[in-house]
Amino acid sequence: MSRFAQTRRVFFVEEPVFGSPEPSLAINVCPSSGVFVVTPQLKSEADRVVVLQRLLSEFVRKERIDQPIAWFYTPMALQSFPPELSPSVVVYDCMDELSMFRDAPPDLVYMEDQLLKMSDLVFTGGVSLWEAKRHLHSRAHPFPSGVDVPHFMHARNCSGDYADHQSIPHPRIGYAGVIDERIDLQLVDEVARRRPDWQLIMIGPVAKISPESLPQRSNIHWLGMKDYTDLPRYFGGWDVGMMPFALNDATRFISPTKTPEYLAAGLPVVSTAIRDVVRPYGQLGMVRIANTAEEFVSAAHDAMSVGMCLKWRERADEFLKTCSWDSVFSGMNRLIGEVVSSRGKLPPAAERVQVSGRERARV
Repeated sequence: MSRFAQTRRVFFVEEPVFGSPEPSLAINVCPSSGVFVVTPQLKSEADRVVVLQRLLSEFVRKERIDQPIAWFYTPMALQSFPPELSPSVVVYDCMDELSMFRDAPPDLVYMEDQLLKMSDLVFTGGVSLWEAKRHLHSRAHPFPSGVDVPHFMHARNCSGDYADHQSIPHPRIGYAGVIDERIDLQLVDEVARRRPDWQLIMIGPVAKISPESLPQRSNIHWLGMKDYTDLPRYFGGWDVGMMPFALNDATRFISPTKTPEYLAAGLPVVSTAIRDVVRPYGQLGMVRIANTAEEFVSAAHDAMSVGMCLKWRERADEFLKTCSWDSVFSGMNRLIGEVVSSRGKLPPAAERVQVSGRERARV
């Protein structure tokens, strides 16, 4: 087992929470993983850089963190990164092209350039994002998000009438994920209008868009955010998993985690032409691709009519073996081990510091 796999402590620094009377760091230890979750409590946005950097510097000294593996999810974390911290390895885990998101910080591109210069490795959240970044770093590698296959496979044995599903008739076409500028709300509305006998289930938090912009119809059900542990029980009550993503700047490089999660749940899937869904899922016949409302309705109808033949499920299950979190970890661990080996061994008390509150698990 590599030294990286034996690291003693992992600190995950979340995004700040504002409104605290006095700046501080809230430290909680995850009971299942042992990860130290560090949540900055700040007075206001004005404290994000200087005050947060001071708090983190004090924390580094107190915890005697020396030569950690520094893992960045956003370039903006560089602004408050403790200057006295000397990482043994720097990883930039680039999950999205954040500069294309709504309300992106104006200096994000500059900060990413700085992070790329100091990074030893760059991991991207999908193949299309890797294709866009590979010329910027000599050690860039694509790592689409993994999936907890056994967790979502529980959906195949669920009754289908879990919680707030009970009063909703079939057929049910569902989506689970963040509801933001990446969702084609007009498409959702038009599909619901064309098929008033279908029930569209929308699970997830609304972010960066007004709740008033959500289309309201009797067959569109906005169920809000649900616990990750409960998702298979919701999926088990759906007839189709959908990914109604808009084709815009914010979705140009996404690699939706929903794709393998739906497949693991045993659901037929219909998606708009997101590049990392078309290739490989669409090309392999595991996901139906549709862009217009008419195409979406036709694809969903075909998916429900044909159902899941045994060969389709076998093909999907075989592909999912390459998408496990264990396979993602093994690939990343090997690359980090190569960097470590090229520089000599890490000190015995090496730690990992993960900076920023972006979770790699899902889109």
